[in-house]
Amino acid sequence: MKNRFNKQFASQAELDALQIETLRTHTRREFLKQSGAMLGGTFLSTVLAQQANAATNPFDYSRPLGQPLTPLAPPYPAKAKRVIYMHMAGAPSQLELFEHKPELQKYSGKLCPEEFLKGKRFAFISGVPKLLGSQFPYHQAGQSGKWISDRFPHLEKHIDDMCFIKSMHTDQFNHAPAQILALTGNARPGQPSLGAWTTYGLGTMNQNLPGFVSLISGSRSPDGGKPLWGSGYLPSAYQGVKCRSQGDPVLYLSNPEGVSRPLRRRVLDALAELNQQNYAEMGNPETLTRIAQYEMAYRMQIEASDAFNIGLESEATREKYGAKLGVKSFANNALVARRLAESGVRFIQLFDWDWDGHGTNDRENVSHGLAKKCKDIDRPIAALLSDLKERGMLDDTLVIWGGEFGRTPMQENRGGRDNMFAGRDHHPNAYTMWLAGGGIKGGMTHGETDDLGYDIVKDPVSIHDLHATILYLLGFNHKTFTFPYQGLNQRLTGVHDARIVSQILA
Repeated sequence: MKNRFNKQFASQAELDALQIETLRTHTRREFLKQSGAMLGGTFLSTVLAQQANAATNPFDYSRPLGQPLTPLAPPYPAKAKRVIYMHMAGAPSQLELFEHKPELQKYSGKLCPEEFLKGKRFAFISGVPKLLGSQFPYHQAGQSGKWISDRFPHLEKHIDDMCFIKSMHTDQFNHAPAQILALTGNARPGQPSLGAWTTYGLGTMNQNLPGFVSLISGSRSPDGGKPLWGSGYLPSAYQGVKCRSQGDPVLYLSNPEGVSRPLRRRVLDALAELNQQNYAEMGNPETLTRIAQYEMAYRMQIEASDAFNIGLESEATREKYGAKLGVKSFANNALVARRLAESGVRFIQLFDWDWDGHGTNDRENVSHGLAKKCKDIDRPIAALLSDLKERGMLDDTLVIWGGEFGRTPMQENRGGRDNMFAGRDHHPNAYTMWLAGGGIKGGMTHGETDDLGYDIVKDPVSIHDLHATILYLLGFNHKTFTFPYQGLNQRLTGVHDARIVSQILA
């Protein structure tokens, strides 16, 4: 009876201990049960994801080890085999070049409407600025009758091959992030560039040259820097090779004094042996990429020197481009671009700086500075399009021209003061790009802005739409063209609901 009484009326401490043990057992049991369910769910979701990926992304982009640039046929029929992308860093004014706006001309000098300013952010505009009409006259050209300013007398001869997208827009209004967005699909560094994606998917047609080359002209490099031709999370073999306009196209391409080609071969063989041992121990595929890049550099010593040598062109051809031996210029780079395209390089990227048309006191403004820049590129681009066409290459070469954003229809007035030599501020709302060749419908315009060129009123096109369209022309579905990274199948167009701009396709 006493024992029964003691069990029935145990101390509070014993009851508390019993309750804690019960909870502990229950909690452990529930944890194991739930963990099993979670692990099972994780496994099931992984299997389903793999099955879904296999169904939607059946194409295999893998290559033999140590041969990352082996050419591959795209998974779908392609219109373009290569790309020449001309980026005018600093953002050219569409209103002086391709956007003919008679109403803006009519109201030039009048105060800007308040609705254009209220709640908006600008890089340099403050107060109430004045509207600014085009500083150059316009006329219609070609059988298509498209409007173009008088700054491009040579380029306008090819206007029937060009498709203008006048409804481009972006969400960035500073140069570096806008350039990175335009070339990688993301304003933050770390993503693969468009050229890197292209060489990852297609490889290169010439194993003795890089698959992706960047050429730079102007007073300095673009603000976005290396991410504009970087490979991001893709293997480094797919990053662009930044080449120089003077001297060796790639640093240290030539053998140093006292080093013969056979000796360099022996050095590379020794390095390859060491790297192979490192790969056997560590298994890092980047080690094989390094071997492949050393070997390419060796092969490039002969072929790259020729491909970049515009001295091998006739004097008449150099004159056609406005190219001159031994100088750094957009004209030289345009001629090199044609030579690289002929040699099998997959993606050729031309950057030209100094298109940042702000108003200053040294007359480098919207009329004077822009006129000089137009003169720099007019003949070279016209010659490039002409050469591609004469060689039967324009049909399968996608040519792209544009900047990172547009320019405002009102003049810049830093600190609220009128600027005697007015420029235009950064304008992400609307800008113009053009494309030619490679499956593009020439002699047409897509998209439209309002009467003052401020906002898009018809058929807006985002950066991601443009990227989806470029990939389509190269034979890829942007939704299934992916690379596994950090547990996700990453893609150039990211999570954005991008669409192919079918209206511009031939």
